[in-house]
Amino acid sequence: QVQLVESGGGSVQAGGSLRLSCAASRYTYSTYFMGWFRQAPGKEREGVATIDSDGATTYADSVKGRFTISKDNAKNTLYLQMNSLKPEDTAMYYCAAGIGWVPLYRQRVAGTYSHWGQGTQVTVSS
Repeated sequence: QVQLVESGGGSVQAGGSLRLSCAASRYTYSTYFMGWFRQAPGKEREGVATIDSDGATTYADSVKGRFTISKDNAKNTLYLQMNSLKPEDTAMYYCAAGIGWVPLYRQRVAGTYSHWGQGTQVTVSS
């Protein structure tokens, strides 16, 4: 069973930064597309940022210029650097992995992912 384990969430004031990490068991990040999603209470799960096996990235408009997704294939670890955090970034953040090839425009669609972590809470206060 493949497992994804997120860490790095917490509480921070607006304008602050956090870095989320996602460690994977077993498989190699170089052969999958990966993503960070978030879900706030009462809202749908939203694709925040993705990165594929070639290193191509996508970002939701709401986080462009503030968040950066990256991965370390040797460590099987995915990261999300979040800067200039806003109260509206408050949510549970999930790491996800998908198998095969998916065009970039579909990589922020939750249904394309087959593996999910348990989530890590990010709370931004004003």
